[in-house]
Amino acid sequence: MKIGIFGAGQMGRAMIKGWLHSQEVAPQDILVKGGHTATAKNLQAQLGFKLAESVAEFASCDVIVIAVGTLSVVPILESLNEQGIEKLPIISIAAGVSLKEMQTIMGPSYPLAHAIPNTPVQIGEGLTAITYCEALEAPQKETINQTLDYLGDTLETVEEQLDIVSSIAGCGPAFVDIFMEALADGAVLHGMPRALAYEVIAKMMIGSASLALSTGQHPGALKDGVTSPGGTTIRGVAALEKNGFRHAVISGVSALVSE
Repeated sequence: MKIGIFGAGQMGRAMIKGWLHSQEVAPQDILVKGGHTATAKNLQAQLGFKLAESVAEFASCDVIVIAVGTLSVVPILESLNEQGIEKLPIISIAAGVSLKEMQTIMGPSYPLAHAIPNTPVQIGEGLTAITYCEALEAPQKETINQTLDYLGDTLETVEEQLDIVSSIAGCGPAFVDIFMEALADGAVLHGMPRALAYEVIAKMMIGSASLALSTGQHPGALKDGVTSPGGTTIRGVAALEKNGFRHAVISGVSALVSE
């Protein structure tokens, strides 16, 4: 599969690394067109993918990914349209441009998808929320899904829910990272070496998440299974609640989706 991608910023770079990490996509099968900065060129020196000099080169790809800021999506689509690139599935990962807006440029029958990945795609452990246009045919949808499946899990949703799903999946890792750091600070306060604290916490979180996914149990039930009457865990939970832990998390999520 030949993948063309516009943009080599934070998310574009993560996707490129993820495709290469999968070992299902070779460097020579990734075509990248960067902006005016040297970001794409510098990354190409590290990873060995191909750099595009013109939009016309994307005609040789099987799928095109637009991984740029919101304001750059429309000009890129217009340039693709001007080049007469037809029926190549296009995935935009810009949050601010809807499928309807993309269709006004490419036409109602063009195979389009709107997706929002998160940064763990770079190690094949990502979660990408996606919605498809109605005109998408089965082979085109399969190409899009294969492109994203190399990066982790893909979750289909309606476009109206794309923002909240992608906010939790995309911004949530920062919340988790802060929690890990705070948990490690607490461990260090009580004598645990920091490197060991980070290792223990990361493995604990992987195990906890895996247990939740494999059992399908409500998180509250899993929490109840750890909190013995009068035990240390329930005392810690009570302290978190006293300090507004749950309210802080809910407020953080509300801040993600507020206009």
